[in-house]
This record gives sequence, C-alpha cells and structure tokens, in this order.
Amino acid sequence: MSDLQDLTALIRANTPLIVIETRDEARVIELFRQALMQVWRALYRWSITEGLRRVDFDRDDEETQVAPDISTTLQAVREADQRGIYLLFDAHPYLGYASTQRQLREILQRRGCQPHVLVLIGHKVELPPDLDSLAVRYSPRLPDANALLKLVREEAENYMREHGGRRVEADAEVVKQIVRNLQGLDPVDARRIARHLIFRDGAIGADDLPELAKLKFELLNRSGHLHYEYDSARMGDVAGARRLKRWIEQRRPVFVGGEPPPGLDLPKGVLLLGVQGCGKSMLAKAVAAGFGVPLVRLDFGTLYDKFHGETEKNLRAALASAEQLSPCVLWIDEIEKGLAGDGGDSDGGVSRRVLGYLLTWMAERKSRVFLVATANQIDALPPELLRKGRFDEIFFVDLPDAATRIELFALHLRKRALDPEAFELTALAEASEGFSGAEIEQAIVAAMYAAHAAGAPLSDFQLRSELKQTRPLSVLMAEQVESLRSWARSRTVPAD
Repeated sequence: MSDLQDLTALIRANTPLIVIETRDEARVIELFRQALMQVWRALYRWSITEGLRRVDFDRDDEETQVAPDISTTLQAVREADQRGIYLLFDAHPYLGYASTQRQLREILQRRGCQPHVLVLIGHKVELPPDLDSLAVRYSPRLPDANALLKLVREEAENYMREHGGRRVEADAEVVKQIVRNLQGLDPVDARRIARHLIFRDGAIGADDLPELAKLKFELLNRSGHLHYEYDSARMGDVAGARRLKRWIEQRRPVFVGGEPPPGLDLPKGVLLLGVQGCGKSMLAKAVAAGFGVPLVRLDFGTLYDKFHGETEKNLRAALASAEQLSPCVLWIDEIEKGLAGDGGDSDGGVSRRVLGYLLTWMAERKSRVFLVATANQIDALPPELLRKGRFDEIFFVDLPDAATRIELFALHLRKRALDPEAFELTALAEASEGFSGAEIEQAIVAAMYAAHAAGAPLSDFQLRSELKQTRPLSVLMAEQVESLRSWARSRTVPAD
C-alpha cells in the first residue's frame, strides 16, 4: 500500500489520535489534502504561532479562528459541529498539564463531540504514557528511487531559474549513483544534499560523489562513533597482496551494481589477520578504494559506557548509521581489543552482549556494508567470530617476501620524490629479510635524516646501515610472530 492508501484507511477508521514524526510538514499537509479526495473531512492546521486555520483543498484561511493557546483550541475542536481532521504542529510540549490531557482524552473518547481525527506532528513527539497508549504512530515512507530522481530534477530546474536559464550539465550515470546513495534519507535531507551538489558548480559529475559521501556521513553520524576516512589508499599504493586485490576486483561489480545475479550473495566482509606493521590498515583503506565507495572506521573505544545498556545502544546506533551510508566499507581496526573479555561477569557481560549483537548483525544484514576487520592476535579473538560464514574470507598478511620488499622500497622512495632506479633494490631487499613494510619505511626515513645531517644525497650505503642497526619485530618477538605465522599457514588464505 502507498502512503496515501495507509493514511486514507486511518481516516476512514476514524482513528482518534495519530502521531507523525517528520520534518517535512509540507508533505504531510499535501498527503492529507490528497486523502480528502477519498474520504471527506474538514481539514485544519494548528500551531502556537498561527492558531487554528482551515486548509482543505483550495482554501488556506489567513485569519486565526480561535486564540492560539492549546486549551482554547481543544475546546473549539470539541464544540465543532462537523467531523474534522486537526493537524497539530509541535503541540506535544503543551500536553503536560492535567487539564489539557483531560480535554484531549475526552475528545479522543468522543464525549459530547464529533468523531474527529487529531494528528500530532513534530520532529520527535513524546507523549505521557496514558495518551501514548491511545495513539497510532504513522511513519510516511522514505522516498523511493523515482521520487529522489524527481527531487534531483526539481533542484536542477531551480538552479536554471536562479541562473538565467543556464542548464545543469549532468552525467546520467553519476545521477543514478547519486539517487542510489540518497536512498534511506528523508526528503528534507535528500533535497538539501542534492541542492548543495548542484548549486556548488552547476553540474553533476564524478567529482560530486566524494562530496556526497562526506555530506551523507556528516548528516548520519550523529552518534560520533564512526570516523570518515578521507585519506583512503589506492590499490596501487599497497605492495603485494595480489590474492586480496584479485578477490576484491572479482566482487566489485556485484557489490556496487544493482541486484546481484541469481545465486550470488552480496559480499559481506573479510578479516585481515597478520603481523604488526605489514599493512593491514593500508589494505583496509585500499579495499574501499577498490570498491570505489567511502570508508568509515568504527572506534570500539568510544562505544563503551559505564551505564547499563548504553554500550549496546551505541553499537546499534553506529551500525545503523553505517547501513544508511551504504554502499560503504566499515573498518574495525584491531577488533580483538574491542571484543576483549573473559566471557565471564567481570564487565557485567557487556563484551558478550556486544559480541552477540555484532554477530547477529553480520549474519542478517542485507545492506551494502562491507566489513573489514583487522587483528594482530588470533588467540584474543572469540571462536564464534572465526567460524565460516561470519566473514567471506580470512586473509593472512604475512611478512613481505623479497619481491614485495623490492616493491615496498620503490613505493616509499618514489613517495619521497626519489628515483628507485638509482638504488640497488634487490640488495636492499636481501638486507631487509624479516622486515615489515612499516619497518622498511622507517629505515628509509632514518637514512634520509642521516643523509641530510651529512649534507649528502641518500645512498645505498646509508640505507643498508640503517637496516643493519634495526632489530625488526620478527626478531624482537620471534616466538609470538612465528606462532602466529604457523597458525595461519594452514588455516587462512595468504593475502599475497
């Protein structure tokens, strides 16, 4: 059924009290006016500033018929000699008095008055418990793709009118992506974002998509538990990880496209397990770039709250915000720390409830939110998280091999405006056996400082000297690193 059909059914049933939470007041008034074509009633609107006015069909009385206070208005409603629909805007704060509640309750119970339909409208309508039990809450549906496309076209026409007939240059494919990304927003927010994108340069193009993602994130992340990652890496910025890159490339058309082909489910997510400093965070950013969607990071540390139930509530709010931002990649860094707990009652069972809700969300979500979780310690992860089906795949990001180390040296030298061809990369790769990507980068930085202090250009000698002086993590924590690599060897998929 449509919004109009639902509303007409409520009016035909003489529903005494309807509550509508919305910011789009004009749309609500228009819906009720359309409903009058199916079932006739006199239509009125009230606000504390304008008082009571009749607004059905082609009339919109300018003069206040009664004093604007709510008590006088309810008395006028009770004395009206014909059935009516009364749209009361932001009236709920004035219902705190016992006498006002009594007046309203008598109208709802039809005591000495016509069977009116009263509608309380506001952004958030909270009622006393005894009145709330008498109310029917009605939520207008969010606009579908056709309504959003019409909205974008209207804003393009507004731009043309305001700029002397100048047409908006629009890329049809980008318009489709914008409409798809606006789904899940109410009409007010969708129109504001569409207007911003159009009016900033008079065109709709590919450069509007990052701005759209940013605006949508700022709008929806009211909880503050998500962080928008503006600095996302490209796949080409990451050395190695050839299997993971190919895996993402195969799934990109399904994830960002329309309905998946028959028999294929939407990709859900991956767990990146590996040695510290080997590029898991960089890979998480590269996954978002590979899909061509925004990256948002969930900080578990901000979720936990000392009050009972608040931590779970925060997690629900954060995941709901991520779903509204879809399609996107949700990154949970060092997930084992966020789910740390002994499984007992030391934290009041909070960690178990958080894990339970996260697992349920991972299994049941239908939105295009691709989860990338990174972890360093496999023994700290709960077994329930690792069973097949939670993640599409578990990739192990190992210490880089010789070929990847050559690639890493080239990437980091080029990043610092140095020509990799001027260095003996093969010899440097041999000298950095057991080094992670982060340790190779820091060796280059240290060598550059040494060269700067000596007033000479960076050389292979300085690089090899810094590598020789560095004790990598694979040496400092040899037992732990080898244990992790041994566990992952037969249980995970190598990222490279």
